[in-house]
Amino acid sequence: MRSRRRSPRPRRDELKAGECLCDHCVGKCCRYFSLPIDTPTTWDDFDSIRWYLAHGQTLIYTVKEQWYLLVMTKCNYLAADYRCKIYHDRPKICREYTTAECEYDDEWSFTKCFETPEQIWEYAEAVLPPRPRRKPAPGPAGLPIIQVP
Repeated sequence: MRSRRRSPRPRRDELKAGECLCDHCVGKCCRYFSLPIDTPTTWDDFDSIRWYLAHGQTLIYTVKEQWYLLVMTKCNYLAADYRCKIYHDRPKICREYTTAECEYDDEWSFTKCFETPEQIWEYAEAVLPPRPRRKPAPGPAGLPIIQVP
């Protein structure tokens, strides 16, 4: 039995009239979401970003000075054929998203990209003044030792 080879997916400019990019896509836009975040300027800001990155499946990146949090997670409504299971009742953000804005034939390119808490902390150490030393929090002197008769 001969296996069928998939033809290479066409480039955006090679589509025939009436053909949709989504017919050739693997649902890239349905496998993550990205939100703008405030530009970090303090140790506390970078510490918050370090927390995001500690959760895995996340990236922090910048494009043209804007910082973003990217969460790599597949939409629950993405079917095995890469189509939306609830297309006619999809959320507003999906309805407003157009193929003119999609990354169908683009690779990601970031100005800066951080994948681990260590990377963002190293960057913070390079761009911020030295971080103040933390004083140990005052607390109880320890638990008393109880003698059992």
